Amino acid sequence: MSDRPGMAERREFITQSEDDTARVAASLAATLGPGSVVLLYGDLGVGKTAFVRGMAPALGIDPDAISSPTFALVQPYAGSRGTLLHVDLYRLEGAEVDDLGLDDFACGAVMVVEWADRMPRPPAGAIHVRLSDLGGEGRLIRIDDPRPAGSGATETG
Repeated sequence: MSDRPGMAERREFITQSEDDTARVAASLAATLGPGSVVLLYGDLGVGKTAFVRGMAPALGIDPDAISSPTFALVQPYAGSRGTLLHVDLYRLEGAEVDDLGLDDFACGAVMVVEWADRMPRPPAGAIHVRLSDLGGEGRLIRIDDPRPAGSGATETG
């Protein structure tokens, strides 16, 4: 946790399998509620969709239902804890992203955005998750969470 006021809490995890990544994702998802926004960053094939799949059970969603929404752009999933909006901006740039009106979607759902670097202006208060390939199945997951301590953010490892 940061000692400086107004700074995001940064947590880092090294995972060695998709199951490890899913556990990190589930732990984060368990702290989220309607209106939460999670922005995912990372190269092609690093496991962004796998991270979303790992979040699903904590939101009451079957993880097998989660697929990359590359062609649909926004894929909603209804779960027992609310709706998950899975957004993929891979094929969009700047103004096209603005035209989606993502700000209007997020209010009643947990929104997770793949390829968040394509957003001209990330929403205030969003949780930033950066995934990096360490070779083989290894991944470095860095989570920057701006929520104040006690707001649902929990230490996961």
